[in-house]
Amino acid sequence: MPASPTFLITFLLTLAAMAWLALAGGRGVKVGSDFSLAGRRAGAWSVSGAIMGTLVGGASTIGTAQLAFLFGLSAWWFTLGAGIACLLLGLFLAGPLREKEVETIPQFIGRYHGERARVAASLFSSLGMFVHIVAQLLAGGAILSTLFGFGLLPATLISAALIGLAVLAGGMKGAGSFGLAKLFLLYLTMAGAGVLAWRLAGGWSGLRTVFPPSPWFSLFGYGVREGVNDLLSMLVGVISTQTYLQAVFSARDRRAARDGALLSALIIPPLGLFGIAVGLYMRQVDPSLESVKALPAFLQAEFSPLFAGAAFATLLIAAVGTGAGLTLGVATTLRVDVFGRLGLGRLPELTLYRLLTLAVLVLALLLVLGNLGSAIMDWSFLSMGLRGATLCLPLLAAVFLGSATPRRAGALSIILAPTCVLAAGIAGWQTIPPLYLGLGVSLTILLVGWWGGRWPVARS
Repeated sequence: MPASPTFLITFLLTLAAMAWLALAGGRGVKVGSDFSLAGRRAGAWSVSGAIMGTLVGGASTIGTAQLAFLFGLSAWWFTLGAGIACLLLGLFLAGPLREKEVETIPQFIGRYHGERARVAASLFSSLGMFVHIVAQLLAGGAILSTLFGFGLLPATLISAALIGLAVLAGGMKGAGSFGLAKLFLLYLTMAGAGVLAWRLAGGWSGLRTVFPPSPWFSLFGYGVREGVNDLLSMLVGVISTQTYLQAVFSARDRRAARDGALLSALIIPPLGLFGIAVGLYMRQVDPSLESVKALPAFLQAEFSPLFAGAAFATLLIAAVGTGAGLTLGVATTLRVDVFGRLGLGRLPELTLYRLLTLAVLVLALLLVLGNLGSAIMDWSFLSMGLRGATLCLPLLAAVFLGSATPRRAGALSIILAPTCVLAAGIAGWQTIPPLYLGLGVSLTILLVGWWGGRWPVARS
C-alpha cells in the first residue's frame, strides 16, 4: 500500500479535520436531550446527515465495488435499497414517528404493545446493534491493518478510539454535521473514482466489448432471489434500527423529519453507480485481483498520493461513522427504555448517556478482541436478524393500525421472534436466513392476534 510522505500527510490531515469537527459538534451539548436528540432542533439537512452518516459506510463503497467486480450491476442493490428504504421512511413513517415526541423505537412501541414489550424490544434491538458495532470495529481494524501493516489488535484498538471520539463528544448534535462532512468526502472520492474508471474503461462501448449483458448489466445478475433478499434486508434494516430513526426523532418538526429522509433517498443511490464503475474497470484490467481490493487497488494505482491519502482516510471515516452511530443508538435505547425505568436519577442525564456510550464501546471491543479472526458478514447477518425480528413488524403495526394493534400479540412477537433467531444462530441452523426466520415468526404471531380478536386492544 502507498506510504509516501504526501500520502501520510493527507491521510492524517483528513482524519484530524474530521476529529476537529466531531469535537466542535460537542461544544453545545449541555444536557441529555442535546446528546441524544440534538435538542429536537435538527433541520432537514442535519437529519439527512445523521441518517447517511451511519447508513453510508464500507458496504456502500468497498463492498459495492467488490460485488461489481464479481457480478456487475447487481452490486447496486445495497445503495439502491438504502435509497428506497429512506424514500418509504420519508413518505410513510417519518411524520407519524416524529409527532409522538419519543426518543427511541421501543418507547414508541411501548405505547401500543405495553411496557413489557418496550423493555424486551430495547434489549433485543440493542443486542442487534451491538453485534453490528463488532462488525464495524473489525472493518476499521482491517483497513488500518492493510494500510500500514499494523497487527489486527492495535489496528482495532485505534479503530475503537476513533469511534469513541466521533460519538462521545457531540452525540446526535454532532452526528448531523459529521455525517454531512463524511458524505461530502465520500462523494468526492467515489465520484472522482467512478468518473475516472468510466473513462479508463472506454465508457459504455468499452465495457460492452468486454462484458456480456447477462449477468454484468442486470440487477439480478447473481439471482432474482438474492436481489430480492438484499432489497428486503435494506428495507427492514432501516426501519428496525434506532440510529436511523433517532435522526427522525431529532428533527425540529414533522416536515424536517420527512424532508431529511427524502434527501437521503435522493443522495445515496448514485454512490453505488460510482462504485460499480470502479469494480467493472478493475475486472476489465485485472480479473485475477482479489475482489475486496477492487476499490483500494484502484485508488492506489490511479490516484496521486495527495488524493489517495484523503481517499483512504475517507474509507476509514465511513466505517468509523457507522460504528459511532450504532454505539449512540444502543446507548440511547438502554438509557431511555431500561435504565430510565430503574430510577437511576442520581447521575446527571448527560453523564449517564456518555458512560453508557463508553461502556457499550468497551464491551464491543472486548468481544472483538476475543474474535479477531471472525467473519464480518457473520456478525452483520446476525445483527440484521435480531433487529428485524424484534422491531420491524410490531413497529409497522403500531404506526398503521394504531389503537387496533393487537397488544398481547405484539409483546409475544417482540419476545419470541428474536429468541428464535438467537436459538437458530446458537444451534448453527442455516436452512432459513435469520432475518426471514424472525420475520416469519413475528408475522405469524401478529396475524393470529389480529385475526383471532382474542387479544386486548391497546389504547392510543
